[in-house]
Amino acid sequence: MAQPVPKDHPLRRLFAALTEHAFLVTVGVADPRLIDYLSDLLARFVHVDTIYRIRAATGKRLQEVAEMLAEAEGRTASARREVHRHIGDFTLFWTGVYPESLACLQSRLCKDHFVNYCEQGKRSYWIASTFADEPYQEEAPVLRRLSQEFEVCAYGLSQVRAEWERVGGETAQRFRDSLLE
Repeated sequence: MAQPVPKDHPLRRLFAALTEHAFLVTVGVADPRLIDYLSDLLARFVHVDTIYRIRAATGKRLQEVAEMLAEAEGRTASARREVHRHIGDFTLFWTGVYPESLACLQSRLCKDHFVNYCEQGKRSYWIASTFADEPYQEEAPVLRRLSQEFEVCAYGLSQVRAEWERVGGETAQRFRDSLLE
């Protein structure tokens, strides 16, 4: 599995600045913990291995939300929480950053054809937010807000993408192409 982007890496600073600007200026959301969570999500999802990190008990990489949901049901409480948090992140990422990919992700040939990414993202964030004891105490309110404001956050992430494309040009195109491979 790919190594996470280091905390002091310039890409993290770029995502933090773009996310803060998009949410404060364009969207009008001034929630530092939410903004930090979303910029961290972008940094985590730089690696395709992280986007598709959920695996079945057999080791098979799960690429569809429907498969991830089935896998969550067979897990213990804390592991189920992590799968639901990931489903929230996964659906928010694709809905907000690359909505044009939803047609492929939810094609008639896929199990996700009948999955509403916005509704499932809200539901999964809500489920993950119900784990409010240690070690999840600090993150639970952020996940609850993501559940309640899913569409607003998706719009904000679309504005982050628009800004990074404006700033990054060709580099952004290469990044997008690598995600869709």
